Amino acid sequence: MKQILQHPRSGRLELVEVPAPDPGPRQVLVRNCFSVMSPGTDKLTMDFARKSLLAKARSRPDLVQQVVRKLQQEGPIATYRTVTTRLDSPQPMGYSCAGVVEAVGAQVQTFRVGDRVACAGAGYASHAELVVVPENLVVPVPAGVPLEHATFATIGAIALQGVRVAEPTLGEVAAVIGLGLIGQISVQLLRANGCKVLGIDLDEKRVKQALDQGATWAETPDSLSSSWKDEATNGHGVDLALVTASADTAAPLHQAAELCRKKGRIAFVGATPMELDRRTMYEKELDLRMSTAYGPGRYDRAYEELGLDYPISYVRWTENRNLRAFLDLTAAGQLHPDRLDTRICPIEESIPAYEDLLAGRGTSLAVIFRYGEQISRERTLPLRPRAPKRRSRDLGVGFLGAGHYAKAVLLPILDRTRWIDRLTLVTATGASARGSAEKFGFRGCGTDPDAVLKDPNVELVFIATRHNSHAALTNLALDAGKAVWVEKPVALDSQQLGAVAATATRTGGLLAVGFNRRFSPHSAVVKELFARRQGPIAIHYNVAAGPPPANTWIVDPVEGGGRIVGEVCHFVDLCNFLAGDLPCSVYARGLGSDPEVDDSVVAVLGYPDGSTATIEYLARTSTKLPKERFEVSGDGLTARCDNFRQTIISGRRPYRTFNQDKGQANAVRKVVEAVRKGDPSPFALDELLSVSKTTFAIPISIARGEPVPLERD
Repeated sequence: MKQILQHPRSGRLELVEVPAPDPGPRQVLVRNCFSVMSPGTDKLTMDFARKSLLAKARSRPDLVQQVVRKLQQEGPIATYRTVTTRLDSPQPMGYSCAGVVEAVGAQVQTFRVGDRVACAGAGYASHAELVVVPENLVVPVPAGVPLEHATFATIGAIALQGVRVAEPTLGEVAAVIGLGLIGQISVQLLRANGCKVLGIDLDEKRVKQALDQGATWAETPDSLSSSWKDEATNGHGVDLALVTASADTAAPLHQAAELCRKKGRIAFVGATPMELDRRTMYEKELDLRMSTAYGPGRYDRAYEELGLDYPISYVRWTENRNLRAFLDLTAAGQLHPDRLDTRICPIEESIPAYEDLLAGRGTSLAVIFRYGEQISRERTLPLRPRAPKRRSRDLGVGFLGAGHYAKAVLLPILDRTRWIDRLTLVTATGASARGSAEKFGFRGCGTDPDAVLKDPNVELVFIATRHNSHAALTNLALDAGKAVWVEKPVALDSQQLGAVAATATRTGGLLAVGFNRRFSPHSAVVKELFARRQGPIAIHYNVAAGPPPANTWIVDPVEGGGRIVGEVCHFVDLCNFLAGDLPCSVYARGLGSDPEVDDSVVAVLGYPDGSTATIEYLARTSTKLPKERFEVSGDGLTARCDNFRQTIISGRRPYRTFNQDKGQANAVRKVVEAVRKGDPSPFALDELLSVSKTTFAIPISIARGEPVPLERD
């Protein structure tokens, strides 16, 4: 299928062929008939992408601080890879479309195949022939509303939410500052609310269009008469102002403040600097209100991805209800998308339309892209038909998942690894699949895991998908006769872990988990130091993890398993490696009252020889601390490793590496060599199972307030 993608590093746009998507359990697959390009939002996105790196940095100082900290903690190479990974990942364009339902996920109850629908959401309702959209971001299109009008539903919902935030009442005077697409729709909405409307824009053409939408007055800022306030509002000023402009200065916000009466209301919808004139705001006691996109639910993963609705008795207007309201008003003839200055062009002409917009040649309020009915639904796509012929000694590799860690770490390592043939890379979205596969030299890409699992040429499968799919995909790959590298964690609960253990035992297949820290040269130095120890050792592992990431799947207990299962497992594995044995008990305490805000935990692992490992996983520490530090003491010796860049050993010269080396490259190399030579996995199965069992026992110990014994297989 065809999709418009933007390259964040250069801002270059292209219409490319990507594998077709497949709906998840809570998603709807829609064949687009129309999608709308919003000049304001899309031009901002394109302008930012086409800035130099320095200009990008100046406009986002918050991201610069993150980069500086990463540079200090991990070194230049890891930082460079992280930054370039984000810059080199093609991004889908578009966020408002309409079409026909082609398929629904297993848990979708609202829609059926053939329904006419409108869709919302950046990253979902894209400019593409096929889109998969979460159920809460899809609404039915009423009979009689053409799909080319319904494609404005998202933009209409943004305008509608801004109007709701402003709380207009019958007879009030309102100003709309910025008469782009959202501004023009806002004029219609305010008129439908019984308001008299003043429209203001720098473009005289937009001013005239606002009058066509029902504005009572419309002017450019310079042409607005100084006596207008006296004549239209008896000298008081407007009751409310909607700022829907996109500008590099705060002039639209200042004008809104000047136009408002005492105790007036300003609803901020657009994109301008937030530089307030304190004198005006203070003397008039103005009420500044922020409007967030299409309404409550936006940026809430539980609402948008998991389908959890807000009770209507407490949240009357969610983003879904705003989408429906816009379409209902359109069906009733109270809103008129047909009055908007738009043009329709086929998707094949989309890139010139975007270039016209950026160059200032576009004169329409919006461009609607039209899609044909003959589209490709193929879920796999060949990329290198003329690639060098595979050598007999090459190992066929398939890759499932291409999230940030995979693109920043695993895939670059594979790209540098000899004697492998990178066959097919599969992710949930076609844009990510194609972009990652092309960058890292795969022969093909796709959105169907079977393209890897059922390919007889694939001998080693890397699984780097979301955590809840690890166990099932591992079982399928092992049953298909593949060697498996699965990123941590291998499973989210004991039942999943037991199934993986049974499959690995039955098939005898090679299984490796991405516990890379044991392969770090720093870990090897410390391991060697205590290789001939006579007594137990004490390990102290401190992790300055930072607060749990908000609103992400990682901390979702169903999808990600939380950070104890999903991340602490790394540190458990390294402690086991350094101790040279598997733990026999764990005692843990949770330090935070709300794990969504503070999932700090201290866990003490006990080993049969009397050794202990204390893991402090802390969400609330100084940002100046090393992110990871472990210290091992025993037999009169102590070694301390900071961030896998420096290891200090008492009485000896420190061991240093210029960049952080957590052992990922060594781990991949050893697994690839083992598969090529037919050797056993670098990981014993009981070691892998023990790590998961230990992390499963940590929350049990926290709940019981006592140590939990660990069974050994």
